[in-house]
Amino acid sequence: MHNMNNVVYRDLDASQALTSTIDKKLKKLNRISSQIQSSRVVLDSPHQHKHKGKLYRAQIELGVKGNSFTLHQDDTSIHVAVRDVFKAAERKLKEVTAKQNSKPSGKNILDLVESPEDNELH
Repeated sequence: MHNMNNVVYRDLDASQALTSTIDKKLKKLNRISSQIQSSRVVLDSPHQHKHKGKLYRAQIELGVKGNSFTLHQDDTSIHVAVRDVFKAAERKLKEVTAKQNSKPSGKNILDLVESPEDNELH
């Protein structure tokens, strides 16, 4: 990864333990794909529902060569939200990486097919 990991806490007290967990999960994503150019994790408490209680949101923004995507998860526990958003990011990253690897290599299909002359005995 070229850029520093960026963890932002909004309406929450920063937690060294949570930041450490996020760093480990980001390293795991980097092992899945070396195409990650930037990452940003935002942790906040956007909802104030009377019936649902306090909800937390974990959001991850990943910049991958040729793509960027943002995922978020809400939960009553910030730790569960972080876990779930990183699971979703891992699935999405594998999907994006598979699509990038399946693109044509630029070789002409005719170059890959044997010509009839190659099969004749001389």
